[in-house]
Amino acid sequence: MHGGARGSGAPTGAANGRYRTGRRTREMQELRQRVARLLREAAELV
Repeated sequence: MHGGARGSGAPTGAANGRYRTGRRTREMQELRQRVARLLREAAELV
């Protein structure tokens, strides 16, 4: 069964072999989402 119990799966962060820095980090993805939302809201005001 896929998914498994809580805590199963790959570790997060640097402990994971696919750890990313820069564009693909969770923080950068959240920042891009916030910027996109602000741009959509600004376009609605125009």
